[in-house]
Parts: sequence; structure tokens; C-alpha cells
Amino acid sequence: MQFSKFAKKFTDHSGISQLMEDLGDAMAGEQDVLMLGGGNPAHIPEMLAFFQDRMQRIVESPAEFAHIVGNYDPPVGDKQFITALSELMNKEYDWGIGPENIALTAGSQAGFFMLFNMLAGEFENGQRKQILLPMAPEYIGYAELGLTDDLFIAKKPEIETFDDHTFKYHLALDDLKIDDSIGAICISRPCNPTGNVITDEEVNFLSELAEKNDVPLIIDNAYGMPFPNIIFTEAKLIWNQNTILCMSLSKLGLPGMRTGIVIANEEVIRAIGKFNGIINLALGSFGPALALDLVTSGEIIRMSNMVIKPYYQRKAERAMAILKQELQGVEFYIHKAEGALFLWLWLPGLAIGSEELYERLKRKGVLVLSGHYFFPGLEEDWQHKHECLRITYSMNDEVVSEGIKIIAEEVKAVSK
Repeated sequence: MQFSKFAKKFTDHSGISQLMEDLGDAMAGEQDVLMLGGGNPAHIPEMLAFFQDRMQRIVESPAEFAHIVGNYDPPVGDKQFITALSELMNKEYDWGIGPENIALTAGSQAGFFMLFNMLAGEFENGQRKQILLPMAPEYIGYAELGLTDDLFIAKKPEIETFDDHTFKYHLALDDLKIDDSIGAICISRPCNPTGNVITDEEVNFLSELAEKNDVPLIIDNAYGMPFPNIIFTEAKLIWNQNTILCMSLSKLGLPGMRTGIVIANEEVIRAIGKFNGIINLALGSFGPALALDLVTSGEIIRMSNMVIKPYYQRKAERAMAILKQELQGVEFYIHKAEGALFLWLWLPGLAIGSEELYERLKRKGVLVLSGHYFFPGLEEDWQHKHECLRITYSMNDEVVSEGIKIIAEEVKAVSK
């Protein structure tokens, strides 16, 4: 069978496909592995209990159940949920948005596919535009989303190291000059894979740069404020008519519901609705239904602040301490754990490269992710790309502890 060029792009090997295959097999119990490579949120008891109770109430309400499983939602998503969300965001941030500023997508990945190909690629006048990733490393899931080649251009960060074996990436501000070949700027905050939260000053710089050049700033806020608020440092959330804010219900504990959220100006939202109508016809209703009470009551803010955030902060601190202890005797740095679900390990001078280290760890029953996948758009052969691993700490503590010890043993073995 012959596949089209379109199909070949999506069926060739990619980091995100490998990640999800490994994750799916591990979570289904088909592999006896220590899964430290995926982004699956933890099964937090309080959140599971709430969603189970909400599901039971839906099932016991014939009218609500019939609506959820038997009716199509509009192309932009469930109107009741969108209205409640706009009211919540206005209460928290006084942005003055309405339902016309919000669209749902079939997960964040689908949302970025639409946005990237809407704002970059080939245009009717023959011009080609790219998405600027102002600081690599960036999210592995972006890499293969473009319908045209070379959709991304990325910039190297500045690196600040600290005496406690930690480091932090910063925007290389002097290198961030753009022209009319850029269709949009995109950055994740907190960053997947590093856990970096760029500073408010850096966000304002990007916002001003985008507005000055009449391109949108896309902020991937999947782990950010006000929910699930997996942020362990001081930060403010911004939005304006030139900002496209992307959120998700996944990290609340609903990854199986595939519900992404886009907050943007009306023109972008109308376009998302048209994309949804063509690609999906309509969106699934269960995600918005399960989260509606949380959003309407504002309880989603309290649970994010009092349940989700401290749960992950404890796990991050614990994993960081174990990793530092186990890696004594080798040169290493860990990115400051400022948010998200990951530790980003940098092994300067790693002799075998992160790709080979990934394979060796996989043979020992530990799944991580090689850092080289996280630099879409950075064509430069930068050695740093091959010296990093992404390690997930959201799994249960025993799995994380055992996995980190095996990682450390292997790192020491290849460092001799």
C-alpha cells in the first residue's frame, strides 16, 4: 500500500509516537517497566473521588446523561462549560473576556495542530512563515505537527548554574529579533520538559515583541494558572487580544477526556470552531461535564491550590533529593523544579549520548525520554541536546525511587 506525503509525515518515527507507545503499553500493564518517561498525571485520591462522584451523579440523572451521550455540542464546545469558564477567568483576572473568546479542542495536541498550521506554513501569496520557539528545549509534541517542513525555528537559551547542582534556562534576549518570516511565537510555561517557569519579565518581553511585530504570542499553559497550578515559584498569568492561551483538563486528572481549551480573540476562536467542525464534527462532552461543577463553583481554584499543587511539589522535592543523592560522584545538573511533572537532568560531557543512555535504561526496565527529542527547530548540532534526560516524577513514590536509582547506576557506569 502506498501512503501519501501527508500520511508519511505522520507515520514515520517520531519522539511523541515513541513516548505514547511506551506510555500506553506501560500504563496498560503490557510491559514490566518503571515508567518515568510519560506525562501521565498522578491518580490523586481527592481528585479521583470528586470525578467519580460527579460521574455517578451524571449517570443517575437521565436527562443529563441523555444530553451528554446523545447530543452533539457546537463546534467550539459545550456552551455551558465555556460560559462558566469565561466567568471564572474574569473573576480571577478581570480580563473582560466572554464565551466568544473560548473554544475547546479534542485535547491540547489537537489545538496546537490547528494553531500552528493556521499561523505558519505556506500562505496564499507564496510566503512561508515559521513558529518561533524562543527558548529550546521545548515540548516534544510540537515537533511533528507541521503540515509543511521546517515549521519551527528555535533559539538556544542562556544557562545559569548554581552550587547545589541545579541550573536554569533563561531567554537569550539579545538573540530574539524577528521579521515577517515569523507567524507566531510559542512558549510553554511551566515548560515541558524542563519544569522551567520563565519570569514575568521574560513573558512581558515576549508579549511586547509579539505585539510590536503583529504576531500572536501562544502560551502553552497546560500545567499553569489558575488550574491545575502546578507552579512552585512566583508567577503572574497574562492575556490580551494578541495572546493565545492554551489550557487543558488533563493535568487536573482527566487525561482520558481529551479536553483542550483555547482562550484568544474572536477571530482565532471562530477559526478553531471551523477546524473542529471539519475535523471532529463535534467534541466529546464528558470532559466539560465532569469539570463543570468545579468551574461554576470556583472549587477548581481551591483544589488546584490546596490539593494538586502541594501534591506535586512534595513529589518534585522528594525526587530531586533522591536524584542528587544517587548521582554523587558524577558531574550533573538538574533544572530548578519550578513546575510541571518533570525533572530535567543535564549530564555535561555524557560520553554515549542521551539516545544510547535511553536504550540502555530501557533494557534495564526504566523508561525515560532522551533530551534530543526536545529541540524542534534548533538545527545547530549543539552537544547539550545529547546530554539531557526528561524524568517524570508523577508515578508512585516507589516506582520513582527505584527508577532514579537505576538511572544513577547506569550514569555512573558509563561515566567510568
